[in-house]
Amino acid sequence: TGLTGRKILVDTYGGIARHGGGAFSGKDPTKVDRSGAYAARYVAKNLVAAGLADRVEVIVSYAIGVAEPISVSVETFDTNHLPNERIEQLVTEHFDLRPGAIIEDLDLRRPIYGKTAAYGHFGRNDLDLPWERTDKAEGLKQAAGAMAAASGD
Repeated sequence: TGLTGRKILVDTYGGIARHGGGAFSGKDPTKVDRSGAYAARYVAKNLVAAGLADRVEVIVSYAIGVAEPISVSVETFDTNHLPNERIEQLVTEHFDLRPGAIIEDLDLRRPIYGKTAAYGHFGRNDLDLPWERTDKAEGLKQAAGAMAAASGD
């Protein structure tokens, strides 16, 4: 009779992006359904803000009992301004996507989730949500420039 787990796509991207299927509501940040999705959003926003691509989908896969993601990939829908392999390398160098690190880096133990129950978790300019910040964009831009210079691009 409740809505927990029934409005997953509405809470995220409304069907425009792939979703792993895990609901956020009722889960603490140690569950990668929630923290992994927030981290992927954070990575994608920073990649776009750094000018590495115009559109980005970050795909992170986890296995139970394994701290490091088993895979991290980036889909840029042919909007990339750097080869996707290099963008993925920058992601692994600049973002720690282990669940504990995500919780720490995005300060996910704070009581910030109540306001996301209505109007969704992403694209909320009315709230100061840590996964919406682009504080790593400048470092990514500089690293991408150094990477391009080193390869002669």
